[in-house]
Amino acid sequence: MDTTGSSGSAPNDASPTRKQWKWTALASMASYIDAGSIVAAAAGLPLWEAFLGLDSTVVGLLTAFSSNAISAAIGALIGGRLGDKFGRKRIYAWDLLVFAFGILWIVFAMNLPMLFIGYVIVGLAVGADLPTSLALIAEFSPGRSRGRLIGVAQVAWSLGPMVTLLLAFALAPLGLLGVRIVFAHLFVVALVTWYLRRGMVESAHWQQARQAALDSGNPLAAGRLRDVFTGRNLRALVFTGGLYALWNTVAGTNGAFLPYILQHTGNVDQATSVAIQAFNYLLTMLAVALVFMPMADGGRRKPLFAFGAVLQIAAFGCFVFLPIGVGVAIANVALFGIGAAFAGESFYKLWSQEMFPTMLRGTAQGITFAFARIVLGIWSFLVPLMIASSFGLAGMAAIMMGMLVLFAVIGLFGMPDSAGRSLQALEQELSTSGTAESVDSDREIKGAE
Repeated sequence: MDTTGSSGSAPNDASPTRKQWKWTALASMASYIDAGSIVAAAAGLPLWEAFLGLDSTVVGLLTAFSSNAISAAIGALIGGRLGDKFGRKRIYAWDLLVFAFGILWIVFAMNLPMLFIGYVIVGLAVGADLPTSLALIAEFSPGRSRGRLIGVAQVAWSLGPMVTLLLAFALAPLGLLGVRIVFAHLFVVALVTWYLRRGMVESAHWQQARQAALDSGNPLAAGRLRDVFTGRNLRALVFTGGLYALWNTVAGTNGAFLPYILQHTGNVDQATSVAIQAFNYLLTMLAVALVFMPMADGGRRKPLFAFGAVLQIAAFGCFVFLPIGVGVAIANVALFGIGAAFAGESFYKLWSQEMFPTMLRGTAQGITFAFARIVLGIWSFLVPLMIASSFGLAGMAAIMMGMLVLFAVIGLFGMPDSAGRSLQALEQELSTSGTAESVDSDREIKGAE
């Protein structure tokens, strides 16, 4: 018997149903096309550079405004907010068509304006999809399986790049034509996913929260933007936003620039550099599926996070202290790939659902995602310049090591006690805390008077 109902909610201790696994897979395709589009751009960057005669400044700007950074940030701000106000389904039902349209501009690009337009449209679409899709997964997941189902999104986030890079590797002899075919595969994936998503329904949590707001007689008070920037919501925003900005700057650099770095500083050819990057995502995917997903809903989040952080710090120590080459690159991606599965985007995605109320969940994640991608966009503009300067890869890697150390400290000391608890219980705790803070604030005002 299907206990999920038509909207997919389930008891906290229930096992995920077949329908929930299917909907999770479809919602997780947002991560597939997001990461897939990032590494497709990375694999093709040296070829676009040669074909269009781009200098390092233009390469940095193109990457900064791609789905890896600024355009995705803008899309997340818009999509996350609209998903809270009008429902998750209205966003994820249509944004993939926008994504497909943007991909066509890249596939047929013959000049820099066409390529730039395609990158921006693709970024806007994937940015809009991610906050709503992740909120949807969390909202139909049983509390004791939420980490496991969110982990599926991270598996998709690794599968997309791996498939994309393997295609790029196989098609490397075709040069730029091969890159165009790689992007075309994302066009097909987006259309198929859009078609299959039409059978999904609206989030039960969102419907209930919206109805409660209507019944209160003041529906505008539910999910007010200003509420994100007050009390416990603000603390959660700073925690998740800061954590993700630090980690994503490092991961985004590897995702968008690793083939470029290897070819410009290590004399590694196109096919080999793409294969090395694919190995990174294979390791992450396996580590998420075999370790993170079974452990994410229990009491072992802290040691899992700590171990992953140490591995990632060591990964960039390889670039700081060892001469760049194939062996060092493999060591970097092996350590970072496994470490990122244990302490990286998986936890950011999970905590972003657990630390905010339903009517602000997409909005908050859109803000933190946008902040992190804008930081990455600024950093991406500087990466080619740093590599070409006397500062070099070692200096840049040392900065990224520092980012990962700070990421580890913030994550370990700010980690919420939310494993295995239902969203209803977590939201009730938020509501109680918010009421107490409001009372304390009133007392302070009266005392001042």
